[in-house]
Amino acid sequence: MSRLFKILIVDDDADYRETYRMLLTKKGYMINTAASAEEAYELMEKEFYPLIISDIMMPGINGVDFLRDVKERYNKNIEMIMVTGYGSVDTAVQSMKIGAFGYFIKSHNPEELILEIEKVRKIFSLQNINELNKRNQKSKFLYTSKNKEMKNVYELVRRVANSNTNVLITGESGVGKEIIAHMIHDMSNRANMPFIPINCQYYSSELIESELFGHEKGSFTGATTTRVGHLEEANGGTVFLDEIGDIKEGTQVKLLRVLETKQIERIGSNKLIDVDFRLVSATNKDLSKATEEGKFREDLYYRINTIKIEIPPLRKRKEDIEDLIYFFIDSFNKEMGKGILDIEENTKNQLLNYDYPGNIRELKNIIERLIVLSSGNILKGEISSGSKFNSNEDSEGLNQNIITYKDAKRNFEIDYINKVLKSCDNNITHAAKVMDISRRQLFNKISQYNLKKYLN
Repeated sequence: MSRLFKILIVDDDADYRETYRMLLTKKGYMINTAASAEEAYELMEKEFYPLIISDIMMPGINGVDFLRDVKERYNKNIEMIMVTGYGSVDTAVQSMKIGAFGYFIKSHNPEELILEIEKVRKIFSLQNINELNKRNQKSKFLYTSKNKEMKNVYELVRRVANSNTNVLITGESGVGKEIIAHMIHDMSNRANMPFIPINCQYYSSELIESELFGHEKGSFTGATTTRVGHLEEANGGTVFLDEIGDIKEGTQVKLLRVLETKQIERIGSNKLIDVDFRLVSATNKDLSKATEEGKFREDLYYRINTIKIEIPPLRKRKEDIEDLIYFFIDSFNKEMGKGILDIEENTKNQLLNYDYPGNIRELKNIIERLIVLSSGNILKGEISSGSKFNSNEDSEGLNQNIITYKDAKRNFEIDYINKVLKSCDNNITHAAKVMDISRRQLFNKISQYNLKKYLN
C-alpha cells in the first residue's frame, strides 16, 4: 500500500528535500518535491497528493499561509504535516488550529515523522475501504430478517449506533457478531473513520499487548522498529475486539485503564497518547459466569457491557434460512462466475431442516462448497450428520472428492498463512512471531506456495 501513497515535500532547503526524498522513498512511498509553495501549486494541478509535508519558514508564501490555503481548497482530502527547524509552541498551536495533521521539528528523530506519515496513510487507506464497503454493503451483508428476535437486534443497533456507548455482542460461534459490529460502525457518525477488528484468540498473551497498545523500538527482543498499536490506529473510529473473553488479566487491567482515561502507553514508553475510539466487543463465552469464577475482571465486564446485544443461533431463526441460502448463492455466483439458476428442491429442504451447529458461517461454507463442486446450473447435493456435504449423488462421487493428506496439509497451510498475515497487516516478521516459527521458515512457505503478494 505505501508504494501507492504519494507525498509532496515542500521545503526551500535543497538538502532537507533530498534527505526526506531518500528516506521516504526507501520506506516505499512515492515522493515529489517542491522548493516553494508556488512550485507546489503547479505540481498539485497535475497530480493529487493526499499528504503534503511542508516547511513553515519559507520565502514568498510561508508554510502557515500555505497550510491555510490548502485546507480551504481541499479540506480533509489533503492532510499536511508541518516541519520547522525551530520549535515554537505558538507556531505549532496555530498550525494545529488551522488543520495540520501533525508538527515535526527537524532536529528530532525521523521515526517520529515516519509514524505520523503512516497514520495518515492508514487513515486514507481505511477511508477508501470503508467507502467501498458502504457501496457494496447490500451485496456483502443481509441486514434483514423475518425473525422477531433478529428484528429486535437490528432495531437496537439502529438506536445505539450514533452514541459512543460501549457494546458487547454475544452469541454462539458463527452467528455473525462481526457483521453486527460492522453495522454499528457503518450507521454511526464514525463511519468514515477506521473500523479495526482484532481477534483476541489469534495472539498469545505476550503479543496481544503489542497489537493493542503498540511498542517502541527496542522495548523487547525482536522489536526492531516502533509500531503503532490498533487502539491508536483506530483513533476517531471503532475498535472491534472479537473473543474478548480470551484476554489475560494483566491485559484486562491495561485495557480498563485505557477505557477510563482515553490514553494509551506504547510498550517501552512512558509517554501518554490520547485516543478516541468506540469499543464494540464480542464473545461466545458466558462472561457473567467468568467474572464469578474470577476468570474475567468484573470492573472491565461492566465497562464493556453498557449495551448488550445477543444474537440468536440460526436454528432458532429458521424462517431466515431460505433468504440466506439464496443470498449466499447469489454472492458466490458473482464471485466465481458460475451460472447457478436455482437449487434442487430436495437439497433446499435438507438445508432448511438442518440445525447448523456452526450457524451462519457453516451455512455459508456449505453453499460455497456446493457451488465450487457444481457442474450444472441447478445446485444439488446431500447433507449428512456433522454437516459433511456430498455434492454427488452416490458414494462413488464422494470418494472422488477425497483429497490426499499432502494436498489437505497444503490447503490448510495456505489458508492459515493467509489468515495470519492478513491479521498482521502483511508484516512477515510479526506474523512469524504469532505463528511461533522463524521469519525464514515463513518466508520459505510463502515462496513454496507462491504467495508472492506478501513478498512485494
